[in-house]
Amino acid sequence: MAWSESTAQLLRDRRFDEVGLEALIEEVSSLGIGQRHALASRLVVLIKHLLKWRYQPEKRKGGWEASIIEQRRRIARLLRTSPSLGALLEQECLDAYPDARREALAETGLHGSVIPEQPAFSVGQLLDESFLPE
Repeated sequence: MAWSESTAQLLRDRRFDEVGLEALIEEVSSLGIGQRHALASRLVVLIKHLLKWRYQPEKRKGGWEASIIEQRRRIARLLRTSPSLGALLEQECLDAYPDARREALAETGLHGSVIPEQPAFSVGQLLDESFLPE
């Protein structure tokens, strides 16, 4: 923490020659990776619960809906605080779907043919606060 604060002060003071450039590059790069991993993780949970909601309607639980609401809220926050993630959103959704599908199948015990292998929801549906698949 002290390193980041002192580096930030050096940048504010425009003392660029004193900034450890390699360390700064590594730190900025890891921030982007961390944000991308957070987005991917949230998408997997969101998609998994939407799949369970759609394909096991008889077992719907308030916890699933609460998780859907929470994941959407956190994804929206990530996109607000790191707008560059928006450019990656469609690909991250595509990448998250197989993992979410596998987890949904494992948790529900449904046969693999029940949940489609191709994404069942659009990016717009995933982020739409009022969307619940029926």
